[in-house]
Amino acid sequence: MAPTPTSAAVSHVGKIRSNNQDSGYAGVHLFVVADGMGGHAGGDVASAIAAKRIAEADAAYPSVRDAEFALQQALIAANSILAETVFEHSELTGMGTTVSGILRVGDQLALAHIGDSRVYRLRDGEFTQITADHTFVQRLVDSGRITPEEAAVHPRRSVLMRVLGDVDAAPEIDTAIFDTRPGDRWMLCSDGLSSYVADDKMSTILVTVRTAQGAADRLVKESLDHGAPDNVTVVLVDIDDSEGASGIPPTFVGSAAVPLSFESDAARRPIRLPTLLLHPLKATPPEDTHFEPEGEGYLEELIEEDRKRARRRRIIWLVALVIAIVAIAGAVFGFYSWTQSKYYVGDDHGRVAIYCGVQQNIGPISLSSVCQSTAISVSSLSDFQQQTVEATIPADNLRDALNIVDRLSTAAGN
Repeated sequence: MAPTPTSAAVSHVGKIRSNNQDSGYAGVHLFVVADGMGGHAGGDVASAIAAKRIAEADAAYPSVRDAEFALQQALIAANSILAETVFEHSELTGMGTTVSGILRVGDQLALAHIGDSRVYRLRDGEFTQITADHTFVQRLVDSGRITPEEAAVHPRRSVLMRVLGDVDAAPEIDTAIFDTRPGDRWMLCSDGLSSYVADDKMSTILVTVRTAQGAADRLVKESLDHGAPDNVTVVLVDIDDSEGASGIPPTFVGSAAVPLSFESDAARRPIRLPTLLLHPLKATPPEDTHFEPEGEGYLEELIEEDRKRARRRRIIWLVALVIAIVAIAGAVFGFYSWTQSKYYVGDDHGRVAIYCGVQQNIGPISLSSVCQSTAISVSSLSDFQQQTVEATIPADNLRDALNIVDRLSTAAGN
């Protein structure tokens, strides 16, 4: 008998948004997270429509290949319904949604994914991101143009390259098949979690919190504690083959858990997909999702814009470096000039001499030099005067140094 999952689904509106544009579903075999975009133009409607249509694929399948095909077709069907809905309700123009879903068949599962919601797996303590974001910055990371750390704060991190919506009748959907093992914990989440909670923190929670419901609640709380303004949705699936293990009844969360509304009001304003913005990484008021289709020239424009930004960044760093070098050089020259305005009397190979500078050295660099030698032999001085000269005698200026030399000359009988 295949392991039975224990699952949980939690969704929260976040700290700033007035409505929840996320939807989640935890069923018998199927688990889905959808993150709507379009703000008041229908992000909540888009994710709810997609989640409810895809949930119809929650059934037993004879093979995991059949499940993979059924899940992919469910996403394509949801895409068609979204296009039809926009045609019938123009106030929803611009709505769309990301979707990540897994469908279990025995000890395997089929995965379908589009957008930047994510699927993770915890196995034997190792936390792994399974899906790849369909975003502009991920393209830059994959091509080696920027690092993942730079992507996290990139000004174009909000641009999605693939979504379900009313702009592409046949969107490209990533699908894959994976084996499962008892003890696996699979997590689906919207970027309201992944953009605000670090992977190591998510991993720690998934490892330490035993129940799926407890872990899902803790993850959402962690995101809110980090100031996440965006909607947060988490669906967890535990693979467990112990006696009596059972999953929760099929459950919708987020916008899919409430009745759909298509009524236009002052807040529902038409917004075209190419003008929308995605959820920000930092704890600032979230903007609406920004989609740009992959086949258009916008990607090349963004890449060129990023190149220009990189060039500007290099120029700024170069100018800053030159300024820093000039400042350091000026400070060194100023310090050296100051040292050369100082004088002292000391021993120069057995002779009394006047030195310009200070007695200290900086590594191999001496900050003083003999500026006037004398014929006074140090050995002709009294023991006390010899010790004083060898220890150096500071002078306020050159005239003061000459006076010190005159006194020593008199004492030596010269």
